[in-house]
Amino acid sequence: MERLLQREPPYPTNVQLETSERPAAANRPNFGVLFNNNVNRRATILASVPWFLQDLGTYGIGIFTPTILAAAIGHKTAHIRNLADLIGNDVLAAKGRRAIDLPLIIGIVCAVLLADKVGRIPLQLFGFIGCGAGLLIASFSVNYTGETQTVLIFLGFMLFNFMTNLGPNAQTYLLAGEVFPTPIRGMGAGFAAAFAKIGAVATAFLFPICSPISALGRFSISWS
Repeated sequence: MERLLQREPPYPTNVQLETSERPAAANRPNFGVLFNNNVNRRATILASVPWFLQDLGTYGIGIFTPTILAAAIGHKTAHIRNLADLIGNDVLAAKGRRAIDLPLIIGIVCAVLLADKVGRIPLQLFGFIGCGAGLLIASFSVNYTGETQTVLIFLGFMLFNFMTNLGPNAQTYLLAGEVFPTPIRGMGAGFAAAFAKIGAVATAFLFPICSPISALGRFSISWS
């Protein structure tokens, strides 16, 4: 514990561990404590809402990126007739996905290096703006065909992936573990994660319907 809390100058000056009895079930905090005062309420909103928004984009784009890329490259088999067509589409999608996954690695490395220097919230805000810029670039592809369309989609998705790991995807985890008082930290972080997954589940079903990319008429997803 002393090694983990080592500071210059030393703080705390000494560490003394004490055992304490687990509180009775009746005295344990419930989820209402996350909203019972202004401090906890602000922490809950700060941890939950950005995470919810981040999951809308991350899961919406992440789940359907292979489908979009396979269609954009122009060699996707529109009507699958056999197992070979299905595997061929998956291989094509994987090749395209490989090219845009590298920014994810670069983004998380930058987040590790900059989180303490720049700050969690500035990186989160900058990341959200960058994600929006990436999706805006990708949306311009609906007005083009051929190589220009492919370049816009790849450029937009690569920018989105870099910015999401630089900002929202990395900082939401940090903020949820830091903004709550210690007695309710686990509960607060758990609530934020659960609230975010509402967005993750919703976008899996809504993205094919609401995405402007579907206006191309080239991407169709059938549910069986």
